[in-house]
Amino acid sequence: MGYTPLPTRVRLVVWLLITNYVSAAVASPRASLSITKYLDGFPYSTKLKIENNRYMNKRYFLEASAAIVSTALLSRYINWGSEKMTTSKSGFEITKPEEEWRTILTPEQFRVLRKHGTERAHTSPLDKEYAQGTYFCAACELPLFTSDTKFDSGTGWPSFFNPIEGAIAFTVDRSFFMTRTEVHCSRCGGHLGHVFDDGPAPTGKRYCMNGVSLKFTPA
Repeated sequence: MGYTPLPTRVRLVVWLLITNYVSAAVASPRASLSITKYLDGFPYSTKLKIENNRYMNKRYFLEASAAIVSTALLSRYINWGSEKMTTSKSGFEITKPEEEWRTILTPEQFRVLRKHGTERAHTSPLDKEYAQGTYFCAACELPLFTSDTKFDSGTGWPSFFNPIEGAIAFTVDRSFFMTRTEVHCSRCGGHLGHVFDDGPAPTGKRYCMNGVSLKFTPA
């Protein structure tokens, strides 16, 4: 029978448990006694600090171990990446190898558009862009939104209440213990952001977009 390596997640949990056990062993009563016997000439307060440190290390070991084991038991229910998302469109008109996307996009664009990242709020100049024009996909230049559907959501990300018809595709995103609707470019599949049901009339939708995923062209 061939050797089957343990999954990376299992190996990580085992390693964390071992390191926490070693930390607790160092802080055990026997270890503390072997240290304090050399401190007979030191004040009582010094010995008390050592005992308190031993107690806190033991408490940390128990809490950390419980957290690690709980994470391992719940890992089957956690979506650790975007690969397990369910998309509404299986194929895209424009597909490129990852290496080619890296040469086309900036590192931040690649992280957001191709790796489902999220830019920090209030960092995109497009959040406060109010000029008339069109917002395109930064990866394939497909027109996505027009300026007359943009509004100030106060979230720190460019927000729209309606996309150009046929411009976007949707994904069910179950990461971070929640279910959200992810928005993609319908032509290249680039990650744009998420859509929520708290937008203004007439749609009631808030398309919360990463500014780095967009390119604005004035009218």
